[in-house]
Amino acid sequence: MELKSVRDAFDRVTKKQKLCYSKTQEVVDRLSQEIDKALNTIQEVPAGSDNPLHGKSVVADLKKTLNEIAPIKQVEATQKELSAALTKYPKAVDRTLNPDISTAYRNVEFDLHALHQIIAGFLYRQGMFDMVDSFLSETGEPGLESSATESFMEMHRILEAMKKRDLGPALKWVALNSDKLKQANSDLELTFHSLHFLKIAQDKDSKEAINYARKHFTTYSNKCLPEIQKLMGSLLWHRNLDKSPYSEFLSPALWTNAAKELTHQYCSLLGESSESPLVVTVAAGSQVLPTFLKYLNLLPEKRKEWQTMKQLLVPVELPEEYRFHSVFVCPVTKEHSSEDNPPMRLSCGHVLCKQSINGMSRNGTKSFKCPYCPTDIDASKCKQLFF
Repeated sequence: MELKSVRDAFDRVTKKQKLCYSKTQEVVDRLSQEIDKALNTIQEVPAGSDNPLHGKSVVADLKKTLNEIAPIKQVEATQKELSAALTKYPKAVDRTLNPDISTAYRNVEFDLHALHQIIAGFLYRQGMFDMVDSFLSETGEPGLESSATESFMEMHRILEAMKKRDLGPALKWVALNSDKLKQANSDLELTFHSLHFLKIAQDKDSKEAINYARKHFTTYSNKCLPEIQKLMGSLLWHRNLDKSPYSEFLSPALWTNAAKELTHQYCSLLGESSESPLVVTVAAGSQVLPTFLKYLNLLPEKRKEWQTMKQLLVPVELPEEYRFHSVFVCPVTKEHSSEDNPPMRLSCGHVLCKQSINGMSRNGTKSFKCPYCPTDIDASKCKQLFF
């Protein structure tokens, strides 16, 4: 979610607060100086002097000076600016974190069965087995096959063991699925053997770690030699690894990344996506939604058009992890291709969408020039592309 507006509003508040504090301190210091100056003037009257008008004159001058300084007016000005910034900040927070998303809602018919299965799949992945049973019971949906349920339960037993730094279940699983992992070009087996090797070196002795490496690293010596060399080099520092060039092997990130890779490979072998469809949808939607809301609030007349559109209102750039298929954007109309408006290859090799070609060729009645090169194009010779 885009939090730049909230951050900017907060920065304005802190800036105004600092200015207000600085100005208030400046005014107080000036008042203190003028009062001290007046006191010193009164105290400097020679002993025995009996001029009652002298003190009154000093106080009158002090009053005049204070009126000229106008401390209340100066402080009030900065207080007003701070108050205005503080008033706008909650609105910025509310507008960003609690927007009216109904403006971007579309009247579409959900496949409730598919939605329920996606939610159930998410709960299975999270290991919330009691919760998923209640959910399926309330919705009346059938659960996963017992074999799939048992597989997810096994995966979470392995992950829970890893949290306790117990690699036994993980090593057993990668050994049983070694051939499948190699076919998937995964080094997960080496990853777990590496973690176990480091654990042996720290908890026991180098000799046992070397014997373990000879038994389990040989298979990967050609493919992962640099990684294995680093692991073996770390044995020279196994008692003071935190102060060595190999201190990275103590990072908890190694275990976190290994758990993520295990989840990825486990789900892949089950025929499931590495990430939960529910998580991907919500994460991608949270990035797209602010752009949609801003666009629809600026152009409310587009809300009706949005109900029937087959593509996004505006182009939204999503990170690589949310891209699952090729997308073509017509360089002429700047719109995404679709089934009704597919990408077409021109005879010169450039690509445009079908609607752009129809427009420039008057529905195929005349030739046109490619917008990228001066080649004359016959619309009938354009061929549809399939990504």
